[in-house]
Amino acid sequence: MDRKIFRLAFPNIISNITIPLLGMIDIAIAGHLGSAIYIGAIALGGNIFNMVYLNFGFLRMSTSGFTAQAYGARNFGETMNVLIRSLVVAIGIGLLILLLQMPIEKVAINFIKSGPETIENVKYYFRIAVWSAPAVLSMFAFNGWFIGMQNAKTPMVIAIINNVLNIVLSFTFVYGFDMKIKGIALGTMLSQVITLLISIGFWLRY
Repeated sequence: MDRKIFRLAFPNIISNITIPLLGMIDIAIAGHLGSAIYIGAIALGGNIFNMVYLNFGFLRMSTSGFTAQAYGARNFGETMNVLIRSLVVAIGIGLLILLLQMPIEKVAINFIKSGPETIENVKYYFRIAVWSAPAVLSMFAFNGWFIGMQNAKTPMVIAIINNVLNIVLSFTFVYGFDMKIKGIALGTMLSQVITLLISIGFWLRY
């Protein structure tokens, strides 16, 4: 029993450790762009997304709980139904965020007390990275489903892949194409979309 608990808990701990790495990676890259403005913009932009996405953590928790119940009852058809329902909700909320991105940006900017250059770069970051909202929320659902299926290793692997992709893509856009903060935002956005596709690939193995 202890070994089984450890097998579920340890990958989950690693996954949780990697979550803040995404923002730290972006800030680290921004720190080499030659101006503190970029660091401030990335930090503020990341906080906007944190405030938005934290409201939807229930997608992961509820999916995990309902999936675990169905898995324990050996009702594998219901485990798939749980995921489908969660994905519908996740994609719906993600699309709503896209539709409301300008009001969200306006409200968030009103709370930011910084210079005009920093504000402008926050807007650049937000307007690109926001397009991964459906992918990010869908990954909440997938991660919850994998954990409910007693598979904590896959979310850990997915989280690591996401971080590696973010590093590679952000470096490529920033230093290969001189896109600065737009490159960081694009790298983050694309890494999340690609990671969702990888999550789907893992799910199809079931």
